[in-house]
Amino acid sequence: MSLPFIEIIESPTPDPNLLMWKFADTDKEIKNGAKLTVRESQQALLLNEGQLADIFLPGMHTLSTENIPIISRLKGWKYGFESPFKADVYFFNTYHFINNKWGTPAPILMSDPQFGQVRIRAFGSFDIKIADPGTFFRTYAGTFPRLTIFELQSQLRDFVAPKFGEVLANEQIPVTAVAGNITELSKKIEPHLKPYFATLGLELTQFVITSVTLPEEVTAFYDKVTNMNMVTDMDKFTKFNTANAIGDKGTALNDATQTGMAMGLMMNQLQQNNSTIAAPASATPQEDITAKLQKLKTLFENGLIDEEEYKTKKAELLTLL
Repeated sequence: MSLPFIEIIESPTPDPNLLMWKFADTDKEIKNGAKLTVRESQQALLLNEGQLADIFLPGMHTLSTENIPIISRLKGWKYGFESPFKADVYFFNTYHFINNKWGTPAPILMSDPQFGQVRIRAFGSFDIKIADPGTFFRTYAGTFPRLTIFELQSQLRDFVAPKFGEVLANEQIPVTAVAGNITELSKKIEPHLKPYFATLGLELTQFVITSVTLPEEVTAFYDKVTNMNMVTDMDKFTKFNTANAIGDKGTALNDATQTGMAMGLMMNQLQQNNSTIAAPASATPQEDITAKLQKLKTLFENGLIDEEEYKTKKAELLTLL
């Protein structure tokens, strides 16, 4: 007893992560004149004897050998136009698959005019959708009866990461610019990625770099540049850096050159304080005396003057208030 022919073909998306799936026909033939329903955000593809017969957009369609020329050519001469035909039907989700993660599995080596060869890592996401089911089926999905976004993500990530490094090299983008404006960098890289996605029948709708990890020495320099841009009083900035260098006993004081410079600056300040202390009280405003007391305390706390000297100078300043 032969199985009944298929008269209605439809398939609501069984899984939101599916890119493509084959209609379960249980090896039955499609009745000539059967109805095919394709929902919004779907497209359907008919495959006849391994050959792409037709692609259907959203809507209701009548499947007839007269309406599908390739089936007419292959089947019509043998069975007649009113006979049923065997064809595989594949459905495709054409909505956006968003927030697909990418990242550099290993640091990317790039040349920088200031730092030389540096290694960076980057992470981000991209959004895609199937733009051409025929191309997607021929170039990638034809061997899968059921394909999810997860199978595709790994292949796309393997392309995106090297392309990221290639664009950085070709555009000769400084490493500080990479970290400083990742939005603009994303826009520069996206056009270089789109042609590859198009060869798979996909459309890259958005490419985003969410973070770039720089080497520690580059990060330290970048932070310093940022801080310098915020400085309006270089004298205060110099004194601030000197105090930090003296206070950071674990790093700065281990460098003999940096220590000598810091101590020289502080001793010079002490000599200036001594000259000021010797001046008449009428020539020294009260707020200057308070500032000198604070500086004197800093010298004492950092071990640049002993307790006796600290007490003596402090007493002298207090007499001027």
